[in-house]
Amino acid sequence: MRHTIVRKEALNTENYLIEVMAPNLAERFQPGQFVIIRIHEQGERIPLTVAGVNPKKRTITLIFQVVGKTTMELGTLNAGDALINCVGPLGNPTEVKKFGRVICVGGGTGIACIFPIVKALANAGNEVISIIGARTESLLILENEIEAVSTETYIATDDGSKGHHGFVSEVLRDLIKKYKKPGEIDRVVVIGPPQMMKAAAEVTSPYTIKTIASLNTIMIDGTGMCGGCRVFIDGEMKLACIDGPEFNAHKVNFDDVISRLAMFKEKEVLAVKHFQKSIKKKAGRQ
Repeated sequence: MRHTIVRKEALNTENYLIEVMAPNLAERFQPGQFVIIRIHEQGERIPLTVAGVNPKKRTITLIFQVVGKTTMELGTLNAGDALINCVGPLGNPTEVKKFGRVICVGGGTGIACIFPIVKALANAGNEVISIIGARTESLLILENEIEAVSTETYIATDDGSKGHHGFVSEVLRDLIKKYKKPGEIDRVVVIGPPQMMKAAAEVTSPYTIKTIASLNTIMIDGTGMCGGCRVFIDGEMKLACIDGPEFNAHKVNFDDVISRLAMFKEKEVLAVKHFQKSIKKKAGRQ
């Protein structure tokens, strides 16, 4: 089944939003789950977290950052184009109930991943404090949407162009100091680059605050068959696609996650160069 793109929006120079026809997914999606998409028959499979659904329109919203060949190619599609595959919803949904005070931390495109979780936790009666961050102000996404469903919202940018000059983990540290008594923060949910999630887990660990991280690892089939998304949780091997994608952040071997994500960087660079050459050739023939 082909999945038609009904809307495309450039959020900034690196991030795009596409709204895709996906009736079955729109009906069944729960916050925290993801899909695996393929652009065409020769395309690779990549996981993308669903940023939102519209059951009436039967669409899902995907937000992605152009970082490699496939996302670069995905960025060239427009409304009216179609994905050959959009499989899901995959993974286990976020645990949503009334915990009390929850801090949700999103970095980069992790902001898109955490947005439906923030909404669901707020709807469950929690006091949700959101922290979002990016390298610079122009790369922040869904800022207004996050603020609309959060009790408080804090912003951090690496270059200090907006909000705290520094990292989201530093804002998290300051909030933990503000709520000093045990139990004043009931849970932390963090989604973003693995280095960021590792830093957040190190901040919360001394206070034994339950911290959940969502791992967007190397995935191929998304059903546990290939084993490509293996991660180590408290020394035990798990598969992010079927056992996750969310895990206790204090038990994740982030160094292994970071190392495995770097394994194919050289091949990804070659794939990008090859795709750019093919685009130039195609443009030259027109």
